[in-house]
Parts: sequence; structure tokens; C-alpha cells
Amino acid sequence: MLDLNDIVVFARVVEAGSFTAAARLLAMPKTTVSRRVAALEREVGVRLLQRTTRSLNMTDAGRLYYEQSSQALRTIEEANLRLAETRAEPSGTIRISAPVGFGGHFLTPAVVDFLKMYPKTKVELRLTDDRLNLVEDGIDLAFRTGVLQDSTLIARKLGSTHRLLCASPDYLARHGVPEEPVDLARHQCVVAGPSTSGAHWVLDGPRGQETVAVAGRFAANEMQAVIAATLAGFGIAQLPHVLAEGLINEGRLRRVLKEHTTPAGGLHVLYPSSRHLSPLVKAFIELAAERISSQVNTA
Repeated sequence: MLDLNDIVVFARVVEAGSFTAAARLLAMPKTTVSRRVAALEREVGVRLLQRTTRSLNMTDAGRLYYEQSSQALRTIEEANLRLAETRAEPSGTIRISAPVGFGGHFLTPAVVDFLKMYPKTKVELRLTDDRLNLVEDGIDLAFRTGVLQDSTLIARKLGSTHRLLCASPDYLARHGVPEEPVDLARHQCVVAGPSTSGAHWVLDGPRGQETVAVAGRFAANEMQAVIAATLAGFGIAQLPHVLAEGLINEGRLRRVLKEHTTPAGGLHVLYPSSRHLSPLVKAFIELAAERISSQVNTA
């Protein structure tokens, strides 16, 4: 019967270049190495190695056998590695980036659950609405909304997001309620972006997609600042539905132009590469996908 250990010994002899070197590598006597290779040759019925006092060469049959068997051995080694990873308890530090509003509202509870589940782990959470370079900034995972721009990253979609048009009851009492997208031109708008100058909003509604120019007194590239300004009555804003709905239900904001939303964008988790993904990162991705996607897709 073919012994897999004999194949391993044969492969190590080929790779080491001699029986002596293979014996050292395998931590077994040279005579045992020679006996195992001879047993393999008897089993397959063909000589695999040409031995002389000065050299060791593969026969044509030996070269073919090594090419095929070494691939099988690598597959088995890879399977053993993957199995060990699944059995290993996640440990170490994971560095995560996420937008401020999303991270604080949705991601932080998942982080807390993860830390409770795996006591040997640490999490460094960077909440920013800036798009960090994952490789340069040492980020293991990033959560992003909207259109993806990093083609070199691996992305997993967790759900879809859109924004609602909202304003405070106080603002609407003072300035009135817009009835059509074109009415936004006469309103103060809180802009989620770097500048109030030249801002345009794209809206999906009953008449299809419309683009409207907006202006106002306040702009910020950080969503919590946009929300704070909207609550303070500085105008109408586009707010992520996962954040806006809670404020609407509390009566702190009112939705306007209810038949209109921004075009739906994706919510993704991104990471630099799918190869050699650690058990730590895999475990967090799975937990986050389960917890966050259910909330976002039902919000």
C-alpha cells in the first residue's frame, strides 16, 4: 500500500539535493530516508532517482512524479494550515477605519461584542470621514459607503444606503417646507462636503433623477457636524437614513420631500488582500457582516 510519508521523504530528498541533507531536514537517519525512497520505488514500480557516489538525479519518471506529488503535498499542507486557522482562537490587534456617524452608531456595538467574544483581542478604531490609505496607514479593515474608488482593495458588500432630506422643526417653521426639489434653491442647506460653494444634490424621485444646485451657511466633511448644524436649525441636509430615522422618530428632525432620496450607494467592508487573511480579521468581518448588514438593510 502506498505510504504518504514515503512520498514526503522523496520530495524532501529532491528539494534538499541529497539523502544526507534530507535526513537532516527530516531529523531521521540517512538509512531510513534511503529505505523509504526505495519502498516508494517498489510500490510505484519504477526508479525515481539515479544514485551515484557523487550525484543524485531524477529520472524522467521521477521528475514527473515529483511535479505531480509535490502539488498534492502543497494542497494538503494548505488544508492543514486552513484547518489550524479555523481552530485557533483569534488574538492580537485589529485596526479598523470607519465614517464617524456610521462607526459610532453601528460599528461600535459590533466592536464591543467582538471584544467580549474574544478576550485575547484588541481593537483600534479610527473614526474619520476621510478616506485613509489602508496600506500606508496600517489599517486592516475599512468600512465605506457610496461609490468605491480603491480598485486594488478587496471589497465585501454588506448592504445599501441612501440619504434622506431632513430639517429641524424650528427651521421649517421659520422658512417653510419645500414641495419640489427646485424649491431647495431658496432654502438654506447644510452641505456634507468641503464647501458651500458650487454644491449640487442628485435626487431620485417620481420624475426620475434630478440635480439641483444648493447653497447655505455651513458645510462640513464630517457627518456628526452636519447633523449638529441641522439640529441647530441651520437648514436642510442630506442625512444617511440609518442615522436620520432615529432623529425623525424622536421628533428632533422632520423629513422633507418624502418622495425623494439620494441614489442608493453600497456599504462595504474593504481590506488589502484576501490572501493570508488572519483568523482575527476573518472573525471580525463575519461578525460585522452579520450584525451590521441586518441593521442597515432593515433600517
